[in-house]
Amino acid sequence: MARVRLGVAERREELLRAAIEQIEARGVAAVRIADVAASLGVSNALVLYHFSTKERLVAEAFARAAQDDLAHLRKLVGRRTTALRRLRAAVRWYAPTGQAKGWRLWIEGWAASLREPALREVARGLDQEWKAALVEVIAEGVAAGEFPCPDPAGAALRLTALLDGLAVQLTSYDGAVPRARAQEWADEALDRELGLAPGTRDAPGTRDAPARRSGDQSSS
Repeated sequence: MARVRLGVAERREELLRAAIEQIEARGVAAVRIADVAASLGVSNALVLYHFSTKERLVAEAFARAAQDDLAHLRKLVGRRTTALRRLRAAVRWYAPTGQAKGWRLWIEGWAASLREPALREVARGLDQEWKAALVEVIAEGVAAGEFPCPDPAGAALRLTALLDGLAVQLTSYDGAVPRARAQEWADEALDRELGLAPGTRDAPGTRDAPARRSGDQSSS
């Protein structure tokens, strides 16, 4: 059966989806243009026409895959509830003990980006987006008097550095850190960065506001 002729945007989308599948199956460093082309029954030349190099294809596919997690993070921090509740939900979901699915992809991407400038730029930009989202909510909590964190940017950097490191331990070294202990450390780190007593569940006197979007459910 003849293949349906796709527009440029549709073809790029198809190639990116195929590249993500190949990356998940083979790893960031091992995937080849030929693997992506073969999975769709197209030529290597067609893939290169749209992405020019393997490095560009991998970088864009990595960005597309990571954007799914970023979209969920924005959903969590965009809810109309206290900043503290939003931060707890975000940190628990971001942590390697939560539901974020992209940790293996991120770890492989970090390793490959040491030698691939295009991927390094994409990974750096995505990392900055993660931190910026947390900084914004921390600053909102400080402004609302929920907690006294004096350095939102530093707090976000330290929190994400801890979670990134825990992700490496739990993903790469099975059994190195019990998941319950990793979650405990993440909770303690958030309390410490925000200047809260350990185990604080919410700021005094605050209550949830109605959800901004219908059907939006908390994952905390």
